[in-house]
Amino acid sequence: MKAAPKIGFVSLGCPKALVDSERILTQLRVEGYAISPTYEDAALVVVNTCGFIDSAKQESLDAIGEALAENGKVIVTGCMGVDENNIRELHPSVLSVSGPQQYEAVLSAVHAHAPMTREHDPLTDLVPPQGIKLTPRHYAYLKISEGCNHTCSFCIIPSMRGPLVSRPIGEVMDEAERLVAAGVRELLVISQDTSAYGLDLRYRTGFWQGKPLKTSFQALSAALAELGVWVRMHYVYPYPHVDEVLPLMSENGLLPYLDVPFQHASPRILKAMRRPAAAEKTLERVQAWRRAQPDITLRSTFIVGFPGETDDDFEALLDFLHEAQLDRVGCFQYSAVAGAAANQLAGAVPDDVKLERWERFMETQAEISAARLAQKIGREMTVLVDSIEDELVLARSSADAPEIDGQVRIDGAAHLSPGDMVRVRIIDSDDYDLDAELLD
Repeated sequence: MKAAPKIGFVSLGCPKALVDSERILTQLRVEGYAISPTYEDAALVVVNTCGFIDSAKQESLDAIGEALAENGKVIVTGCMGVDENNIRELHPSVLSVSGPQQYEAVLSAVHAHAPMTREHDPLTDLVPPQGIKLTPRHYAYLKISEGCNHTCSFCIIPSMRGPLVSRPIGEVMDEAERLVAAGVRELLVISQDTSAYGLDLRYRTGFWQGKPLKTSFQALSAALAELGVWVRMHYVYPYPHVDEVLPLMSENGLLPYLDVPFQHASPRILKAMRRPAAAEKTLERVQAWRRAQPDITLRSTFIVGFPGETDDDFEALLDFLHEAQLDRVGCFQYSAVAGAAANQLAGAVPDDVKLERWERFMETQAEISAARLAQKIGREMTVLVDSIEDELVLARSSADAPEIDGQVRIDGAAHLSPGDMVRVRIIDSDDYDLDAELLD
């Protein structure tokens, strides 16, 4: 029997793009294709690109160039695919270009340029029920919707991924169940606006396990909390109805963790950014969340150097950090994105000022983070093991999302395995991570 063609794959960008890559890879395996970890053995290479900011675009273009140099046959897809002319101007020999979520176009290109050389055999071309995953076995991303209805002036995602399209809640829950059955211990719920889930469907009633279930953020949170694994909510906007899920949160189910992209604190800048929920009294909401759920971890991202940002606007942002005492924070220097409305705004902030503000922001947040982590010394908590490096175990608590947050380091516990959940006592901390000892 002839060997099936091998397909190389490069996945760039955010977790939402990673899920797109997983769907393409799963379908390729269903059809009998093999996946190659190297350029040399691949019949062709698929590059799933990111096109959010200039640095991401450059990384995508570099990855395409590398794949062409090492393999010669490249299919391009993903967010940067909406700018086909830019890609072909630099790399005219790519085989095809398609945008995000255009799975059929990718598969058609694979069929055309690396046709299957044998009949698909469902008895040997096995695919696990949860599909092909690019994350470690013990956690997985669960994408609940595509697109976004917002018109943030610095963002072009709606033009790339379209308006909000929520997945049927029964389909989402079925996927979540398959993942849990396959050994996943943590589900990371993602979308462009998780708290808007179901809005486009007018929160219509769906079905799961034969029972009616409303297509809404609140109902989805409650259903996922029943699965007996960690559930972590990302990209949650601070709408009032988010308050309703706080009573569901615990260390062993729907985690006391919200990833809320505030982006700024100055009302004037938020208005220029056209941020959803910009009129919400964000600080009051944060304080209310902490009263309702004292152990909640709040993560966010911010932009400094947005056009028109003054010293007073920036000081308002630092004041917000001090008042809000957020646990986990990322910060970006504003970068113009081709096609974004913010490019037309006056008051461009010089690069050296952006850098100075970014450094002050990060210094401020590091002090806040260090102080909040120091308060955890002496506490006992459950952690999820990610990896073992020599004798050091790297794990995460309910306060830590993979890749973007901190870690819990456990020395002398090398007998543990990735995916283990264990109880530890915190014995030390630094700016971002914790040290712990294993409890018997």
